[in-house]
Amino acid sequence: MLVDTHVHLNADQYVGEVDDVIKRAEDNGVNTFVVIGFDRKTIERTMELITKYENVYGVIGWHPVDAIDMTDEDLKWIEALSKHEKIVAIGEMGLDYHWDKSPKEVQKEVFKKQIKLAKRVGLPIVIHNREATRDTIDILKEMHVEEVGGIMHAFANATEEELKEVLALGFYVSLGGPVTFKNAKVPKKVARLVPLDRLLIETDAPYLTPHPYRGKRNEPMHIKLIAEEIARLRDMSYEEIATHTSKNAKRIYNIK
Repeated sequence: MLVDTHVHLNADQYVGEVDDVIKRAEDNGVNTFVVIGFDRKTIERTMELITKYENVYGVIGWHPVDAIDMTDEDLKWIEALSKHEKIVAIGEMGLDYHWDKSPKEVQKEVFKKQIKLAKRVGLPIVIHNREATRDTIDILKEMHVEEVGGIMHAFANATEEELKEVLALGFYVSLGGPVTFKNAKVPKKVARLVPLDRLLIETDAPYLTPHPYRGKRNEPMHIKLIAEEIARLRDMSYEEIATHTSKNAKRIYNIK
């Protein structure tokens, strides 16, 4: 059975369809879903989903693109909600230099505040990094995140040396739809290099739809395609990848 370690069942694209989306995923071997809430609306929906569905867990935090909108009250609210037994990490947090809504210095400040929060509540962190790998790793080192550990979400565009630095911090590396793209050389290389006990898979649905459905709305049922491609790249069986990634997910998220 598979664990989708990063999915947005709280997205507008799934309103009124969550039951069906979960059922399709379960029919394709997915038995655990970790839903990511990254602003007021999606966090509220995350809390609703983890209450309604036994096999849905939550991660809550503030997305770097919207860092400029986060208030101290938001941070206190996230900390209070994080005490819920089915909240398994803080995030997705990090840096995103692709979009310019939030200035870099504001992103860095909000990133550090959330790491401190995670340390206070004793939860791992989920990292969003887009076009900011060096600064992301430098902050992780500065903040001594090895105390809580965490996940590099959709980790694709990094050098081999940067991957080694992330692993040295005790982090897990999660791969999604891009690893199935025909010309995605870096994600495929990462898929081969990540130690088996640090490897995770995700859909990031409804985004990052894997081949051959690229361009269409993604769903957690497609995680099977990601597992199959990683198995091919590592010359392993699908069952082996499913077993190891599920064990890893439950370990980092402390899911019994």
